[in-house]
Amino acid sequence: MSLRYGVSVQDIVTANNIANPNIIYVGQVLIIPVRGTTPPTQPPTNPTTPVPPTNPTTPIPPTTGGQYTVVRGDTLSSIARRFGVTVQAIASANNIANPNLIYVGQVLTIPGATTPPSNPSTPVPTQPPSNPTQPPTNPTQPPVVPPNTGGAFELGGHVAGFGRVNEMRTAGMTWAKKQIRWNLGEGTGAAQAAINEARGNGFRILLGIVGNKDQMGDFDNYTNQFAAYLGQVAALGPDAIEVWNEPNIDREWPNGTVNGGRYTTMLSKAYNAIKAANPNVLVISAAPAPTGYFGGGCRNEGCDDNIFLQQMAQSGAVNYMDCVGAHYNEGIISPDNRSGDPRGGHYSRYFYGMLDLYYNTFGGARKVCWTELGYLSPEGYGTLPSNFAWAQGTTVGQHAEWVGRAAALSRSSGRVRLMIVWNVDFTGVFGADPQGGYAIVRPDGSCPACNTLGAAMR
Repeated sequence: MSLRYGVSVQDIVTANNIANPNIIYVGQVLIIPVRGTTPPTQPPTNPTTPVPPTNPTTPIPPTTGGQYTVVRGDTLSSIARRFGVTVQAIASANNIANPNLIYVGQVLTIPGATTPPSNPSTPVPTQPPSNPTQPPTNPTQPPVVPPNTGGAFELGGHVAGFGRVNEMRTAGMTWAKKQIRWNLGEGTGAAQAAINEARGNGFRILLGIVGNKDQMGDFDNYTNQFAAYLGQVAALGPDAIEVWNEPNIDREWPNGTVNGGRYTTMLSKAYNAIKAANPNVLVISAAPAPTGYFGGGCRNEGCDDNIFLQQMAQSGAVNYMDCVGAHYNEGIISPDNRSGDPRGGHYSRYFYGMLDLYYNTFGGARKVCWTELGYLSPEGYGTLPSNFAWAQGTTVGQHAEWVGRAAALSRSSGRVRLMIVWNVDFTGVFGADPQGGYAIVRPDGSCPACNTLGAAMR
């Protein structure tokens, strides 16, 4: 199209807010900003058929072990046809949650792959997600430094205070998490105090920093100020910052504006401010709330997390995070299980359902950081609130076994950078949110999960 209309690729990309110039869709309407060159007077012979690039990338044949590297224009359907296998077979072999979303450079395992035909058909452009939503807002500034994708698995806990440091050490924890609520005009005192307290007890510190959705009326101005604040916090030397919390629901984001692309605009500003101040700070994207409440799409009140993640991916969020933030806190079966939850098969019920979704949505380019992972048990407290009655039968023994197993599976997967246990020491009778029931330190002061977690980290 660039050659046909005499304009640069960058001009078309800019005019249409395209995050990834390698991905366009059949039927997509593009604005062509003509610069001194009149488009051809005759339309293309077949305007609905995508025109291959002048120098198309030659499809890469499978390497040893039946692997194939995705090139521009590939879809799972075209790859499946090429190798004589089904789309489902490829999706299952690669733990792909959304078969409409693959990436240039992604290495796929092809089950039962045969040699591709000598003259493969022209690739078909990648199809859009099956649940399109409003167009995302794309970041305009490139990352100031490339993301840091390395690092071995580490374990930590979300703490109310530091009165249980011995239990945390028994559990193999080297990180602590504290959440900070920030309002316009506030300084960095709360962040400094949290950093000092963690360091004074020998822990690395993750700060989950959330602003005030009611102050977000002027989005551009607000996100500039929020990013500037995060830059000031980064200069204090925390080890990691999670940028916001659960932005896919209107409890944390303004009603009617929930969108993964809009969040990515905030994330891009925050990432650049943090890295400019301290490139050693690990930047974690905000973990969405795991939910199927919105029926596989979005409403004014929010988006299902899988759709929100797709919007982030399409908006280039992978360029502005070191790690993908995720929450898993509604399990009532072992994390080893991929089925069998009595509530049904929704991915949010399962440890692997969540891990596969969050890792694969970004093509495996970023590891997952569990910024909340926990199991709820009412033992020692009593009856759970009705919204949490699904966990009424979970014992403290299961609570300890499953959280330890989740740490072991995360560590061995190679796909998880950090796991923050939700939580260490929250207490109190149940209210609307039974935080004490998630705590690894139980009402009687015991910590059965400390031993299972410690075993997982040895």
